[in-house]
Amino acid sequence: MRRSFTTGVFLGIVLLAAALRLPALATRPMHADEAIHADKFGALLEGRGYAYDPSEYHGPTLYYLTLLPAWLHGARRYVELDEVTLRCVPALLGVALVAAQLGARSLLGTPGAAVAALLTAISPAMVFYSRYYIHELPLVFFSFGALLGACRYLRAPSVGSALLTGVSAGLMLATKETALVALVSLVLAFAATRLCERWRATGQPAGGAAVRGRDALVALLAALFVAGLLFSSFLGRPGGILDALRAYGPYLARAGAASVHVHRWDYYLRLLVHAPSRGTPVWSEGLILLLALVGGAAGWVVRAPSGADVRVLRLLGFYTLLMLACYSAIPYKTPWCLLGFLHGMVLLAGAGAVALVRALPGRVSRAAVSLLLLAAAGQLGWQAFSGSFRFAADPRNPYVYAQTGSDVLEIAGRLRGLALADADGAATRIQIVSRENLWPLPWYLRGLSRVEWWNGVPEAAPSAPVIVVTPDMEAALVRKLYELPPPGQRELYVSAFDRPLELRPRVELRAYAAKSLWDAFLAREPGPTAPMRPEPR
Repeated sequence: MRRSFTTGVFLGIVLLAAALRLPALATRPMHADEAIHADKFGALLEGRGYAYDPSEYHGPTLYYLTLLPAWLHGARRYVELDEVTLRCVPALLGVALVAAQLGARSLLGTPGAAVAALLTAISPAMVFYSRYYIHELPLVFFSFGALLGACRYLRAPSVGSALLTGVSAGLMLATKETALVALVSLVLAFAATRLCERWRATGQPAGGAAVRGRDALVALLAALFVAGLLFSSFLGRPGGILDALRAYGPYLARAGAASVHVHRWDYYLRLLVHAPSRGTPVWSEGLILLLALVGGAAGWVVRAPSGADVRVLRLLGFYTLLMLACYSAIPYKTPWCLLGFLHGMVLLAGAGAVALVRALPGRVSRAAVSLLLLAAAGQLGWQAFSGSFRFAADPRNPYVYAQTGSDVLEIAGRLRGLALADADGAATRIQIVSRENLWPLPWYLRGLSRVEWWNGVPEAAPSAPVIVVTPDMEAALVRKLYELPPPGQRELYVSAFDRPLELRPRVELRAYAAKSLWDAFLAREPGPTAPMRPEPR
């Protein structure tokens, strides 16, 4: 009966995680990073293979994992992909991460693992980035595998635990370069835990090996084999293994370089503790942080909370602190990077919630605190729902970062409409001129075959029927259209947008169509307001 109840609780939590992650995956506009990864996956899908780039884009696991849903969806070409096909991969991994907390029952105790599963399911950051086609959620999922292996080895050394740790480590390395931060933190946390364990047992500094040599070799060979297989495209591109080693130079240089992504050391903590914004929920994952502190402290008491292993809690505490310290010290920060140490906090918080309730005297006080924690969890879940469905692209959401605005749908729709009004249809020439990074616009124009990308107005090239520019390029465009050609050879262009449109905040796009094409477009789709042409200087 008790086992059935436990199974029911975990199943309910997994269903809650799915309900927050899987619906309406296509509603938020594609982020620039998502679109770039979609383009990389498109090459793999179309049979052009995968080639690791040591300076950009990260590892191959996300792309290989996407092959199955793409095939099931019937997509065989890049243009046949859609947002749901791509985003279902991290979303399903997010659900799997919640279910995987079952594997922590022997480490945190069943109540602690259940609370950790619930907090993973409703953490606003965990939910929000589970709906992003980026590498962070796969990295956290594989990191949990390595963490489980290390914790189990700490309790009872075995080849199986070493193998789990090694395979997971290989998958981490083949997912994203920041895996090195997690792996180094895990190794140091494991060593620190063993040192503390021996010191507390003997009162003397510890000596000797913490890991059997055979097991260390098994873990290392497993990690190298898995990572090497993936980086080399299953031995099709052996040079990818060397490229994976070369990658750490560029990434280390970028970590300390001046950039719009450089933030203060407390950036991640400020995101988690409190991010006020008018007209939205109170954004805070303070509940997880507070319970994590309790769980970390519980690792240093004589008696562990309800089935939890104090050695595991110490390891989790060291691991989480090391990860937080490292990411806080790196100047280059993006908000999704907090998921790694946030999951460590979640695991500690699971044990912390149980320890807090069990430490209280009397049933009344325990019931009162339990209800208070449930209410706080409810508010956390409301944040998760609001952040992913009501404020998914709203800059008032603290996890929205360099997010594409909804104007991109209008921009892409108008450009596709103009192309269909032209005799060449999807093969209509469109020139896009900008020095800005205009991703994810290529994703939204993937069905158009003759889109040209220029970083300056091409005076020598014939003008396309449709020209898109950022405002800084407009003067050069006016010169090309109205000053350079002889008076009898100038073609009139008119504005193709009815109002100012931004790809993302402060990145405005302006589109101009040849007057003849615009008239054909109006004949197909009457309704747009009277356009204006770019005026000569």
